[in-house]
Amino acid sequence: MDLNTLKARKDEVLADATIPELPNHYSGKVRDNYDLPDGRRIIIASDRLSAFDKILAAIPFKGQVLTQTARFWFEATKDICPNHVLAYPDPNVVIGRTLKILPVEIVVRGYLAGTTGTSILTLYKAGHRQVYGVTLPDGMVANQKLPTPIITPTSKAFDGGHDEPLTPDEIVTKGLLTAEQWETLSRYALALFARGQAMAAERGLILADTKYEFGVDPEGRIVLADEIHTPDSSRFWFAASYPERFAQGKPPESFDKDFVRNWVVARCDPYKDEIPRIPADVIVETAAVYIRAFETITGQTFEFPPEGQTPLARIRAALAGFF
Repeated sequence: MDLNTLKARKDEVLADATIPELPNHYSGKVRDNYDLPDGRRIIIASDRLSAFDKILAAIPFKGQVLTQTARFWFEATKDICPNHVLAYPDPNVVIGRTLKILPVEIVVRGYLAGTTGTSILTLYKAGHRQVYGVTLPDGMVANQKLPTPIITPTSKAFDGGHDEPLTPDEIVTKGLLTAEQWETLSRYALALFARGQAMAAERGLILADTKYEFGVDPEGRIVLADEIHTPDSSRFWFAASYPERFAQGKPPESFDKDFVRNWVVARCDPYKDEIPRIPADVIVETAAVYIRAFETITGQTFEFPPEGQTPLARIRAALAGFF
């Protein structure tokens, strides 16, 4: 990674990807989506960094890292299951099929890890051994490898509510998915995770867990959507240091993207207070981590986009044919 180039171009951020000429705009925390009348969706990955239920900053080239990392994995796994990708008109943009997103969020876990209320480590520490329809053995410790990877599905809270853990039986009996859909989806998820772990190992990484999102196309096929094995959707650890750190009870070494989050927490209550202005060096350091993650995960060199246009102007030009 060319750190000097990054520092020189640190102000080239895509904080907002609103394009009024495109129809049916929906802005998520990170991505701006446009549904076209012909069944295609334009997905633009912005550089927004979200935490504490708010946007903290824009990290230069973060959207490109996420889009291009997902592109690497979509292409490396298309023999396992169909995905939504149709084209990449810009480094931050994917044109995909518009899907009906399934109401179950899929996380595949290979290790006893996590911090959220639905993570298996949190549940395990609370004394639960029956989780997500799986029985975990007694005597496990944080960040220990599971006997076999497991799927930990949760209900997808479209209305802003909290996700709730589900078992496979509950998914079917509640009518969230048919038995056939669950069988297909779980088979896809475990195969994608196995491919991800194998390829990550070749790069000196451990893919500890990851999130997948699936939808159904107009023909009724289950299709992989959103992103796959990116730094935002997955937990990657460095394999070389894992055994020693695990033996010492230390957390595994990972891509530390939390400079902004940690800086904010040290200075205010992010849920109650106004977020102070985040210094440029913290922003650049976070961008550097994302770019290094891309290069480590994919084995490719990060290519900065051509100079001379703002990111939004460049994307508008790439999508002018859709106006």
